Amino acid sequence: MTISAVIITLNEERNIERCLRSLSGVVDEIVVIDSFSKDKTEEICRAHNARFIQQSFLGHIQQKNFAIDQASCEWILSLDADEALSEELRNSILTVKSTASVDGYRMNRLTNYCGHWVKHCGWYPDTKLRLVKKNSARWKGVNPHDRLEMNANEETGWLSGDLLHYSYYTKEDHLRQIEYFGDIAARELYQQGGKSSWVKIILKTIAQFIKSFIIKRGFLDGKTGFVISRLSAFATFRKYIKLKNLYEAK
Repeated sequence: MTISAVIITLNEERNIERCLRSLSGVVDEIVVIDSFSKDKTEEICRAHNARFIQQSFLGHIQQKNFAIDQASCEWILSLDADEALSEELRNSILTVKSTASVDGYRMNRLTNYCGHWVKHCGWYPDTKLRLVKKNSARWKGVNPHDRLEMNANEETGWLSGDLLHYSYYTKEDHLRQIEYFGDIAARELYQQGGKSSWVKIILKTIAQFIKSFIIKRGFLDGKTGFVISRLSAFATFRKYIKLKNLYEAK
C-alpha cells in the first residue's frame, strides 16, 4: 500500500507544521491544496517536501475532492490542517500498510478546545472515515458539513488511536468560525428551499443546547462543556437568523 496524505489549506501557519510532522514516516506523499494563503503556509509545506498546489476555493466538499484527484498513490489519507495523527494512530496506519483487507478505514477524532480535550458534547468519539482506496470514496454532504463516504456499501475497517483535532485556541476563534460557517450553511439551506421563522429559530436553539449539554453529557466536561454547548446553540441561532435574512432580502 502507498498512501498520499491530502490537505486543504488557507492561512494555516499556526497548524500545518504539527499536521505534517505527524505524517512523517507514515505516508509516501503529501499533497497540499492551498487557496492562496497570505502567511507562511507555503514555506512550511515546502520545507516538509509537500507537493503544494494553489487552487481558488471551490467549496469545502469540492476542494477536498479536487485534492483527492491530485494524489498519485493508491490510497488517500485525508486530513484537515488542524488535525494530526496520535502515536497510536500512526502505528495503526503503518500496520495496515502491509495488511489492508478492506477499501476504507475509520478512526475516532478527539478534539482539543482552548487547551482542553473534549470527551462529551457529542464531540467524542467523533468517528471519521479518512483512509480510503483512491477510487473508492468521495467527499459528500452539505457545505460546510462535509463527510468522506465510500462509493458503495463496502465494508470498512477500524484503526485504533485518535485523530487529534486542534479546533479553537480561543472562544473568539470559535465565534469567528460560527459566523463563517453560518454564512455558508444558511446559503446552502436557502438553495435547498430550507425555511426559517422565529418559532423555528427559538426551538432549534434550545434543542441544540439540550442535546449538547444534557443528552450528549457535555456537563461532564465541566466549564468547557458548558461553553461548547452554549456556543453550539448560538451557532444554530445564527445559522437560522442568516437564513431568515436571506428570505427577507429577496
